[in-house]
Amino acid sequence: MRSRSYGPDLTPPWKKQNPAPEVPVETDMVVEEVTTGFCGAVVRWEKTAEGPTVTLEDRFRKQRVFPMTPRGFLLEGKVVTLVRPSVTAPRPPSRTASGSVAVPGARARVARAGRIYVEGRHDAELVERVWGDDLRIEGVVVEYLEGVDDLPAIVDGFAPGPDARLGVLVDHLVPGSKESRIAAEVTGDDVLVVGHPYIDVWEAVKPSSVGIPGWPAVPRGQDWKTGVCRALGWPENTGAAWQRILGSVRSYKDLEPTLLGRVEELIDFVTAP
Repeated sequence: MRSRSYGPDLTPPWKKQNPAPEVPVETDMVVEEVTTGFCGAVVRWEKTAEGPTVTLEDRFRKQRVFPMTPRGFLLEGKVVTLVRPSVTAPRPPSRTASGSVAVPGARARVARAGRIYVEGRHDAELVERVWGDDLRIEGVVVEYLEGVDDLPAIVDGFAPGPDARLGVLVDHLVPGSKESRIAAEVTGDDVLVVGHPYIDVWEAVKPSSVGIPGWPAVPRGQDWKTGVCRALGWPENTGAAWQRILGSVRSYKDLEPTLLGRVEELIDFVTAP
């Protein structure tokens, strides 16, 4: 008995789908699900009874789970098929959160005599979040003031010199302000004071990263952070609000360029030969 013979595939070319390239899924990869248009960063993937799935988180921190179906996602505008990565040794990141080239296996350098001071704990935590890897390699310690009024005394006690430079980041450093007068008083060959125009470092985080349309204007006379929470409809708990803001920062891309430039300037100043 002869087997049945089939002729060529007569499906019209315009009805055929070209195979999409397979792309191994990676954390923080930003993709768009083709059916719903939901766009977000990959936060995890897993194997389920129905097949592999991927969880995406959008800029408002909303998460959705999607099956990793063929041709199911757009990556940089192109249709792709997401697949689970092969089981290999984890690849170290090629860039740090600040965008610098990562140095795998690098040990923290012994701390330099030079220091960077920032105005408050939130400033210090934000600098650590983005520049922490770079600062450890360079051996730069970041400390925070309890207020810019203490800066002259701190500079006197630190006794900066060519081998022990001092860099300072100040909030709301605008012409004519108290902060600008104090900065002018302590600035010298071995002391560099720079700042950003924001009332608080909260504002240096891009609103889109936090998932808000913009930072609200708070009337003078009100506590700024409490006023922000009230205007955004958040609980009036500034500590919890800051954790929400800090948690939205994954890299330098989540910060305003005004802050980025000032911190990089300070790092260069205290590490210069």
